[in-house]
Amino acid sequence: MADRVPSLRDRLDAILANRGKEILAFLSRIESHGKGILKPEELMAESEPIIFKDGKNKLHDGVFEEIFRNIQEAIVLPPWVALAIRMRPGVWEYVRINVNTLIVEELTVPKYLSFKEELINGSANDNFVLELDFEPFTSAFPRPTLTKYIGNGVEFLNRHLSAKMFHDKDTMTPLLDFLRTHQYKGKTMMLNNRIQDLNALKSVLRKAVEHLTTVRSDTPFSEFEHRFQEIGLERGWGDNAERVTEMMNTLLDLLEGPDAYTLERFLGRIPMVFNVVILSPHGYFAQENVLGYPDTGGQIVYILDQVPALEREMLKRIKEQGLDVVPRILISTDDLPCQVTRLLPDAKGTTCGQRLEKVFGAEHSHILRVPFRTEKGILRKWISRFEVWPYLETFTEDVAKEVTAELQAKPDLIIGNYSDGNLVASLLAHKLGVTQCTIAHALEKTKYPDSDLNWKNFEEKYHFSSQFTADLIAMNHTDFIITSTLQEIAGNKDTVGQYESHTAFTMPGLYRVVHGIDVFDPKFNIVSPGADTGIYYAHTENGKRLTSLHPEIEELLFSSVENEEHLCVLKDKSKPILFTMARLDNVKNLTGLVEWYAKSPRLRELVNLVVVGGDRRKESKDLEEQAQMKKMYSLIEEYELNGQFRWISSQMNRVRNGELYRVIADTKGAFIQPAFYEAFGLTVVEAMTCGLPTFATIHGGPAEIIVHGKSGFHIDPYHGDQVAELLVEFFDKCKKDPAHWDTISKGGLQRIQEKYTWQIYSERLLTLAGVYGFWKHVSKLDRLEIRRYLEMFYALKGKLTKIKSVLKKWHSFGKPIAPKTGPSASSTSDEDDEHHLSHNSHAVYVGKSRRRYLISSDVAQHPLFQEVLERSGDGDSSVTIDCEVVLFEHLLWMIENADPQPDALHELVDFYAC
Repeated sequence: MADRVPSLRDRLDAILANRGKEILAFLSRIESHGKGILKPEELMAESEPIIFKDGKNKLHDGVFEEIFRNIQEAIVLPPWVALAIRMRPGVWEYVRINVNTLIVEELTVPKYLSFKEELINGSANDNFVLELDFEPFTSAFPRPTLTKYIGNGVEFLNRHLSAKMFHDKDTMTPLLDFLRTHQYKGKTMMLNNRIQDLNALKSVLRKAVEHLTTVRSDTPFSEFEHRFQEIGLERGWGDNAERVTEMMNTLLDLLEGPDAYTLERFLGRIPMVFNVVILSPHGYFAQENVLGYPDTGGQIVYILDQVPALEREMLKRIKEQGLDVVPRILISTDDLPCQVTRLLPDAKGTTCGQRLEKVFGAEHSHILRVPFRTEKGILRKWISRFEVWPYLETFTEDVAKEVTAELQAKPDLIIGNYSDGNLVASLLAHKLGVTQCTIAHALEKTKYPDSDLNWKNFEEKYHFSSQFTADLIAMNHTDFIITSTLQEIAGNKDTVGQYESHTAFTMPGLYRVVHGIDVFDPKFNIVSPGADTGIYYAHTENGKRLTSLHPEIEELLFSSVENEEHLCVLKDKSKPILFTMARLDNVKNLTGLVEWYAKSPRLRELVNLVVVGGDRRKESKDLEEQAQMKKMYSLIEEYELNGQFRWISSQMNRVRNGELYRVIADTKGAFIQPAFYEAFGLTVVEAMTCGLPTFATIHGGPAEIIVHGKSGFHIDPYHGDQVAELLVEFFDKCKKDPAHWDTISKGGLQRIQEKYTWQIYSERLLTLAGVYGFWKHVSKLDRLEIRRYLEMFYALKGKLTKIKSVLKKWHSFGKPIAPKTGPSASSTSDEDDEHHLSHNSHAVYVGKSRRRYLISSDVAQHPLFQEVLERSGDGDSSVTIDCEVVLFEHLLWMIENADPQPDALHELVDFYAC
């Protein structure tokens, strides 16, 4: 009989029994902080005086060290300390320890979150808390348990299905059904109705392959098309005899002995994707003169590079499949893929007001702009990505009409980008019944520490209640998710992934997420983008260098003129340039980089610093950018940076930016990306593609892009002094040994060529679209149950938000007074607040808490309210009602909003109970 694996509580009990004194001292130090949250770095700091006393680890214990180093947060509510322990990526356990008694309790996720909510609420509130739990809907779905499959979902799915096919040949029937029903715009592809069963399919395939051995390999399909149609085979197998033979042999191999590789190879080559819609509503979506504007950066570049590469791959596949189809891509913002985005009528100097715009470098792809609308008309001005939520439902309906009219068909694949685009993609895919792909780019929850717990503090500026809800809906509704890195999904051994942070969290007063997403879900796939090789290429490719742009770039970097485009001058032009380019906001941390540089005399001696970010040519509308600009001016003045530092306004010409990277490389400089968090790091890829040695944040995607010390360097933006030392070490070494610079430069170029190109990306994305489209069709992966759950959640979230806003108005209108309990308190309240009352007002005390409302005469005259007065039997000026507060508030809401109005209270109660 196998030994029972000790639980976390068992292990902690054992540690406390052996090392109770030290653990108690450690927990006491934590408890002494009082009520609050401690993060890993704070816990480590508290542990050092006790656990690492005198330079020795006093608790050198494998079990304890494993647990201690995996603590992600400690919730302190004396005398209790609750711990969230991440045993490995995606696997969490929760306990709490009483510091006085050293009693250990294991906690369920709801109990842990409830305990955490006490930090905000002051006490546990488990009554009528909306808990979201998506786990029951995925319990019967194939799911890996090995960490190696995180981000390799399609590989796991193919292994699972091929194994099932191998052991049960009846599972092949859905594949036959799929091939028989496959068509495009009414044209049948692959198989027609002459083939009715698997045996007939095998027989026909063998006859076809046998016939193809009698013709030349380059014989066009058209020459044997009629013969094949008569036996049940249609177009889509290939454009010539060689490709048709290969495709048919692949299917025969699959039918005889299924395996994961053959299954993916066959599914990836089935003609399935002809029309693609890409959604990206926020920001200034255009191809020129917009980069650096608020909410306009890496995501726009990503899509504009993605689309031409995707179109090329679609055209290549369609030709090889032997089809006469013109693919379309639409980019939809506020068009092969069609990108849909938002139309901005007042975006002067850009094409953001143009409805349809062809994508550079593509033949059949367009930007389709659809405006945000309200009942008052078109919204003409730019709004922040945090303010778009009220417009997205109407936007979705408008996009559906525009896209289907433009394509004259439904799209085959819908790709969402960021929270707003992914919500629209979910609504649109649900409406049209289309395969959905989700690309987050960045999940805001990870950018702002404890933004879930303290969401109310962020709500006015960021509206995280809407954004986190949109993210949850999209990641659970979508058919597959692609990320640029593993970090986005599950982080690493030390840090929590962006998606992983949505596994369990709470937004007190709104809802509690018990199970939001599972990082082991096979919908996750890593598909890394690249850089546009027409713009970004090595500085050593002299024949391609844009030397005509050098005078402009020299002016930008080295002129002695200071104006709105460039501030401060570089006195010593012979020094290498440390270069960065990003949006000017808190997370990108450009001012942090300037401060590291300013405080390092040796670094200032070795290199000049050039920062491209923010737009000093006009007044920013973005509050974060305004604050960062103010800080930048302050740093320049405080540290007297003029002479060694150049601040350049955002540069919107991508072609010139590509040559700018190469000119920086000519100075034997380096690129640095100092962000506190970067989901992927497109500028990192661009810089490395141009041959620039690159230093980039370890928090996020760059940690995977760069192999430290070989193709670049990792930096921790939370330790700026160490970053400065690493830079000094690098430039000092390069000064002594110039070959060191070349070694890192070549290492970066090699890394890019192996993993980060748009060709690799496009091939993979279209293969995934084929595989998940097939799974959606034959394996019933519509996930109907979870989508019904999401429908309810989405609808109720909107309704609840509306009700709460109405109640807020009622609270303001009715002037509820803070609850007071007990007869004497009520009596005192009557006396103290007599001045609030008139003969047309009613003081109403509701529920056990006796919450006090002052109700105006307009409301008091309503028939439903009159019935309340009659039932209460109290006086004319004050009423005590024993119903729950929530029911009374619902009554107020019904008086204002219900259509039709209920005739009596019992109808309201019945409605409420339903």
